[in-house]
Amino acid sequence: MHHQKIHDTSVSLTELGFGASVIGNLYRVTPAEDAAAAVDAAWEAGIRYFDTAPHYGLGLSERRLGAALRGRPRAEYVISSKVGRLLVPNEKPRGTDTEGFVVRDELRRQWDFSRDGVLRSIEETLERTGLDRLDIVYLHDPDEHGRQAAEEAMPALAELRDQGVIGAIGAGMNQSAMLARFLRETAADVVMLAGRYTLLDQSALDDVLPTARELGKSVVAVGVFNSGLLSRDRPAEGMKYDYQDASPALVARARAIAEVCAAHGTSLPAAAIAFPHTHPSIVNVTLGMRTPEQVVRNVELKGQPLPDRLWDDLRAQGLIRSDVPAQHGRGRDARCL
Repeated sequence: MHHQKIHDTSVSLTELGFGASVIGNLYRVTPAEDAAAAVDAAWEAGIRYFDTAPHYGLGLSERRLGAALRGRPRAEYVISSKVGRLLVPNEKPRGTDTEGFVVRDELRRQWDFSRDGVLRSIEETLERTGLDRLDIVYLHDPDEHGRQAAEEAMPALAELRDQGVIGAIGAGMNQSAMLARFLRETAADVVMLAGRYTLLDQSALDDVLPTARELGKSVVAVGVFNSGLLSRDRPAEGMKYDYQDASPALVARARAIAEVCAAHGTSLPAAAIAFPHTHPSIVNVTLGMRTPEQVVRNVELKGQPLPDRLWDDLRAQGLIRSDVPAQHGRGRDARCL
């Protein structure tokens, strides 16, 4: 599988990454054996970038991912986790987590972007994963904590990076404007951009992507299916868009994009995975993968070559923005996988 390096660092990512939120029981229970088998399938497919966070399943994702990776050569893969939410005892448990994960709530999340909070969070992540180091650490959703994140958390991460403890640092968010500020105003090397550079939303072209291009920084794209609407060949009513029921207008637009994809001999989900790589600053697309079957499907979709003229036709029909860059990745004559 093709690798791309995070600019000005020694960290190299496979172009497809394994998102471990779902093996933390996001929305529904994932049996432990399915989670382990999914990581095994990703490894067999050549995926060597794995992303997790304390938030995902109140530590369950980190524990499961660490257990699945522990016996593998440490130099052969990259793992990222996140800081900003400490896991602390829950004084008033209700039985089940209330933030989307089907896990018991003996713990709760506590926002903390202080220097001490960052160091504690990393130490606890290493304990949960059983690993000796993290390759990338992101500030996780600092939307309401921007000043502390920029003035305390990021300098703490930069110190660890400069000491060689961490390979790269950044921030991960569902918005793009603040990510642009982190690239411009802090020591961030890379940002994780969720859902803002997809076939249905190219708003990152207004801020974080031109900033990354100007400064020579890198971007990891996640949420490329926009919560599901772009995940099937034929979008249907009732599918989700950014965690809500998609409007009829969005469903109609997704169907129109799907029709153009079909006319070019490909599918909507294959195009959704390939689309972020049209921008030269995007070095990786990371997808949530719950089972070995999902891994196989995503790897097959990622391996489908797409003709450059697909993007031209989508631009011409007004289905993506006219300023989407010309194809940056591989065309029909070269495969990534």
